[in-house]
Amino acid sequence: MRPAVLFILLTVMIDSMGIGLIIPVMPDLIQEVRGADLGTAALWGGVLSTTFAVMQFVFGPVIGGLSDRFGRRPVLLTSLVVMALDYLVMAVAGSILLLLLGRIVGGITAATQATANAYMADISDPEERAANFGLIGAAFGMGFVLGPLLGGLLGEYGTRAPFYAAAGLAALNALFGYVVLKETVTDEIRRPFRWTRANPFGSFRQLGRLPGVGPLLIVFFLYQVAFMVYPAIWAYFGKERFGWDPATIGLSLALFGIMMAVVQGGLIRPVLRILGERGTVIYGHLFDTAAFLALAFVTSGTLALILTPLAALAAVITPALQGIMSKAVGRDAQGELQGALTSIMALAMILSPMMMTGTFAAFTDADAPLYLPGAPFVLSALLILAGLTVFLRAPRRRRSVGGIG
Repeated sequence: MRPAVLFILLTVMIDSMGIGLIIPVMPDLIQEVRGADLGTAALWGGVLSTTFAVMQFVFGPVIGGLSDRFGRRPVLLTSLVVMALDYLVMAVAGSILLLLLGRIVGGITAATQATANAYMADISDPEERAANFGLIGAAFGMGFVLGPLLGGLLGEYGTRAPFYAAAGLAALNALFGYVVLKETVTDEIRRPFRWTRANPFGSFRQLGRLPGVGPLLIVFFLYQVAFMVYPAIWAYFGKERFGWDPATIGLSLALFGIMMAVVQGGLIRPVLRILGERGTVIYGHLFDTAAFLALAFVTSGTLALILTPLAALAAVITPALQGIMSKAVGRDAQGELQGALTSIMALAMILSPMMMTGTFAAFTDADAPLYLPGAPFVLSALLILAGLTVFLRAPRRRRSVGGIG
């Protein structure tokens, strides 16, 4: 593996790990700086998480557009340095306002996954992009698994220890990138930065003008909202339906994350070779529908643990969709495209938890007409079917086009 590619994968993994590293200590840390009870700490935790996602939504296209103008290298390295400093500030924060400021800055720097994807698009042949986007998904999956595990262990040394660890990882990776990362944005594909399109809505509007891309953005959004059912309600679902303890819930999520990494890092290549990108998207939607419905009605905890990693076999959807859309935009717009996709994922992170937890509460309430803890998975299955319908009706592209101005 080329050192530059390794740097990109490490960057994505550290982004993902950085979030998970601090999750185990956040309740204690918020209580520590606020002197509040657990319920109030949970409310503030929700505010911090939402703020992080909103910043990703707003700044995804900004970061992507900056990388199209100034290059991937300065954007990635600057973001990593700022990320390291941000974690250090959070490590010494003595007030909730400073923690909130840290999450604002953290959300902005975490939007660099758009630039990482754009770099991968720059160095990949069109037919290889979907598989290489899968490598980035695998790196994110590994960070999703390793972050909470390391955060829990480091939390034994105090509520601030995970922040120092995250700062150190970001700083070391910035140094590694400074040595190995070469610039891929040349004068041939460099383009001016415009605020009119360096925002989520302007970016969606510009990209949506390309034939067939608008519907694919909708498909991507519906899939992300459906997928967020796992982090949104899995812990509550496992406890309500099977009486799982935190260790079992953590194990099941780790199994899912590991399987996602295996699928996106390796299995996606033969799937793409056999089915093609379009066939892979269709397969993923059909498999996900079946997996969501199975989880919705399963009553055995053992069977649920078996189904959890199997459900990750549908994780081919995201890189396949990214591959199709990446071919549809010019080389000078890869950053903008990936920035828009980062914003879509952030928007799903904002909206989906409210939808899924609300559905869970409605169908587990004592007065509910139907007791069904798995109801959020039924909702996700319906969203997946809606996305598949949009995808099948979208016009098919036969070759890539030039830039979009």
